Amino acid sequence: MNRQIVGAVLASLSLALSPSQAVGAENSVVAAGGYREIVVQEKPFPLTVREFVYPAARFLITDYGAKPDGSKCTEAFRQAMAACNAAGGGHVVVPKGRWTTGAVHFKSNCDLHLEEGAEVVFTQDPADYLPAVLTSWEGMECWNYSPLVYAFKCENVAITGKGTLRGYEGKWSDSPWKAWVPQDNGIRASRRQLYDWGATDFPVAERQIWKRPNANTRPHFVQFNRCRNVRMEGFRLRESPFWTLHVYMTQNVIVRGIDVYAHGNNNDGIDIEMSSDVLVEKSRFDQGDDSFVIKSGRNRDAWRLATPTRNVVVRDCHLEDAHTLLGVGSEISGGVKNIYVHDCSARHAHRLCYVKTNHRRGGVVENIWFERVKAESAREVVSVETDILYEWAKFPDYEIKLTEIKNIFVKDVTCKVADLAVNLRGDKRLPPKGIHLENVVVGEVRKGFCRAENVRDVSFDGVKLK
Repeated sequence: MNRQIVGAVLASLSLALSPSQAVGAENSVVAAGGYREIVVQEKPFPLTVREFVYPAARFLITDYGAKPDGSKCTEAFRQAMAACNAAGGGHVVVPKGRWTTGAVHFKSNCDLHLEEGAEVVFTQDPADYLPAVLTSWEGMECWNYSPLVYAFKCENVAITGKGTLRGYEGKWSDSPWKAWVPQDNGIRASRRQLYDWGATDFPVAERQIWKRPNANTRPHFVQFNRCRNVRMEGFRLRESPFWTLHVYMTQNVIVRGIDVYAHGNNNDGIDIEMSSDVLVEKSRFDQGDDSFVIKSGRNRDAWRLATPTRNVVVRDCHLEDAHTLLGVGSEISGGVKNIYVHDCSARHAHRLCYVKTNHRRGGVVENIWFERVKAESAREVVSVETDILYEWAKFPDYEIKLTEIKNIFVKDVTCKVADLAVNLRGDKRLPPKGIHLENVVVGEVRKGFCRAENVRDVSFDGVKLK
């Protein structure tokens, strides 16, 4: 049978298979520098992601002066990345051993490959993350300390292998980053400054937040900013100063088979913000904050960028502990559309499926599917709240813009123990609508079954307590 016929047969079969099965049907030989297309699914929305095939060339950091003796390897990473890019792409290889570094910055067509037994440990000296870079902090663009691993306007970049990225040495309680957390230690004033800048269209180039005395705006661990064709596969990630994995204004992302543990303050697992065409699969997360987080910027800053988050699939993943399994918001002003979380499990989460916003955000949240999820325990199974302000509650209302929330589908979800099964708290000025629960089974509720106010078109089909 010739290749054209085989391709036609596999294409037709992929439509009939489950999403996990369909991936296998797309395996084909692709030359280095080409793309392997993966048909993730056709329904409830079509999603195909592209996987870049890297040239075989290897650029060992040891060839550029890196030594596993505790001395900083920052320059070795920089030179290896530059050489890999100049050669047309390949693998920047971190061999077995323990390597200390400051910020690692990507260049296009480079795969940061962590060999088994390799551990990259990042310093805790803020000076190692300067000069400042263009980034985003809690939904607002600014110039801040560089993320520990940073890619800006890159194409075809990856982190792969069986090694480990470690955000800092020791315990969170002993980390200098923890000293930046208390509200009375500078961070409240920094938040207020960022909030005012965003609300008044202050030029982004002048938002040098890191220069404020005691700014204490902690850097992200890994950030892909305005990139295309990103892959994260196979590695372990341990501890983080702030958000752990941040996918920001980026298209075509594959996250596969990674293991993340980060239990410091604000240690979200993966924040997908103003990005599209994202697949997260076969991964394990254990977090000090939310786990799989869908964001799209804060207030006026996001309205300016006008880039919704759309077409995201999370499947076959396990959550050990976190504030949420799926968190949508609260930075949500650019809009969210087409999110599908299915066939996942959780030991514990404060909330399993959680949509959160407030009266300043605006935006539209629509078409959220949450299916075939099993959990041991949760505080709430399904939750929608429209008055979540957190530390920003005392800041002024520059503008009032309500969030339109519609079409949330929760199906085939089981949770052994929960405080509250369903918590729906809308805004009477623009009630969330189209919230449909089917075959949601909770073994035991401790505080009540359902709380609902200011919502419309809510259906319960087979929702029950054992």
